Amino acid sequence: MRILVVEDEKRLAAAIRRGLEAEGFAVDVALTGTDGDWFAQENKYDVIVLDIMLPGINGYKLCSTLRERDDWTPVLMLTAKDGELDEAEALDTGADDYLTKPFSYVVLVARIRALLRRGGATQRLIYEAGDLKLDPATHGCWRGEEAVALTAREFSVLEFLLRRKGEVVPKSEILANVWDFAFEGDPNIVEVYVRHLRKKIDQPFDKASIETIRGAGYRLAADGG
Repeated sequence: MRILVVEDEKRLAAAIRRGLEAEGFAVDVALTGTDGDWFAQENKYDVIVLDIMLPGINGYKLCSTLRERDDWTPVLMLTAKDGELDEAEALDTGADDYLTKPFSYVVLVARIRALLRRGGATQRLIYEAGDLKLDPATHGCWRGEEAVALTAREFSVLEFLLRRKGEVVPKSEILANVWDFAFEGDPNIVEVYVRHLRKKIDQPFDKASIETIRGAGYRLAADGG
């Protein structure tokens, strides 16, 4: 899952980013409303965490602009303000949920996961390829009836491949969507996680679901291998 955090408090934005990445999310951070608008137009996100008091374009205006463009990405608004009128204005401009600072990080993650589940209410977010199944809402993975334990990052890599099952997915796209927009580490990290996945979802079950396409990327078999 990919999340955009639009927050002008640098320390808070960095803390949210570190925490969400530890949960397995890919996170982009914008420090102004104007930058947040650019990110939202250039990329597809599963949730946007949006502060209200922002330089450039404030959170109310940005949320309203997203909805006017028919961008219905779930929005969780953050604000240092308190009171029913602020909450009402946030929801009236198109936000899906509202969280007042200071907030518990555990609650923030729970709210994000709730928005992800809510977004899949009309189309349940369970990804399947043959007997391989992945449920983002419960963070569950199965081969047939047997549960497979995955780390947060392994789960995110597999989820992205399952979303694109049957397609050749370039390593650069995996990095951009599972790590973040401006990943500057060793791109071979993708190979490391693919190898981990093969040891967990393929080898114990005599399967070969993830194929390496030399010079192009990876392809997860539509039938699960």
